[in-house]
Amino acid sequence: MQINPSMLILIFTINFVYITLNTLRFLLVMRGYRYFAAFTSVIEITIYVLGLSLVLNRLNNPLNLVVYALGYGVGVYVGMLIEDKLALGYTMISVILPDPKSALPGVLRANGFGVTQHVAYGLEGERLELEILAPRKNERRLYDLIKTSAPNAFVIAYEPRYISGGFWLKRVKKRNARRHRRD
Repeated sequence: MQINPSMLILIFTINFVYITLNTLRFLLVMRGYRYFAAFTSVIEITIYVLGLSLVLNRLNNPLNLVVYALGYGVGVYVGMLIEDKLALGYTMISVILPDPKSALPGVLRANGFGVTQHVAYGLEGERLELEILAPRKNERRLYDLIKTSAPNAFVIAYEPRYISGGFWLKRVKKRNARRHRRD
């Protein structure tokens, strides 16, 4: 069994690129970027077939399969890092505060976040509940503001699938119009 370092590097690189694109394509589909996802899938499948054929034609060397699998794992990780940097879409944050007179809503509004607040009732009495819709690119800053201003807050985050009306209506419509022109 002969080891070909350049072939191992090629196998790793091809699978790394394939899986990075695969991860990004999946996330693009989940966030509604249909045209970008379709275009990415064409490149992705071409690379996949090339990489798989390299490994299948060289199964006599188990190291090829190990390097292929390593490229897969690293590709998933890097794809997630790239998507995190792109921060596509929006996040919805629900915050429950034990103090109904908390200053957090004012702090968040002063920092440009739209906040809907209402009184809620929990096991131990009255609470203040906040709902905040924010672009994912601002998510970390939002969490930092919450942790700094209300360290005992209960925070839940999720991704909305549909947004209509309210504070974000004009911004979302403008952003979607620009996105659809590019797609």
